[in-house]
Amino acid sequence: MIALVTDIAFILLAVALLFCFYRLIVGPSLPDRVVAIDTITTVTIAMIAVYCIKEGTAIFYDAILVLSILGFVGTVAMAKFLAKGDNIFEQ
Repeated sequence: MIALVTDIAFILLAVALLFCFYRLIVGPSLPDRVVAIDTITTVTIAMIAVYCIKEGTAIFYDAILVLSILGFVGTVAMAKFLAKGDNIFEQ
C-alpha cells in the first residue's frame, strides 16, 4: 500500500513541479517568480521526503533540513529586496 501511495505522491508532486516551472518562466512579474522558486524548493523537499518514506531510510533528512533553511533565507532576502530595492542591508 505504501508503494502505491508514494508512487501517486511522486506523480502529483511532479505535476506541481511542472506548473511551478511554468510560472517561473512565464510569470508576469518578479514576485510571481520568487513565489515559484519558493514553491519549487518546497516541492523538492516533499519529493525527498516521499522518497525517504518509500525506501524506509532517514539518510536524506539532513538534505531536507538544509534545503528548507536555504529556501527560507532566499525567500526572505528576495522579499526584502522587493520591498526596499537595492539597499536591503540599510535600516
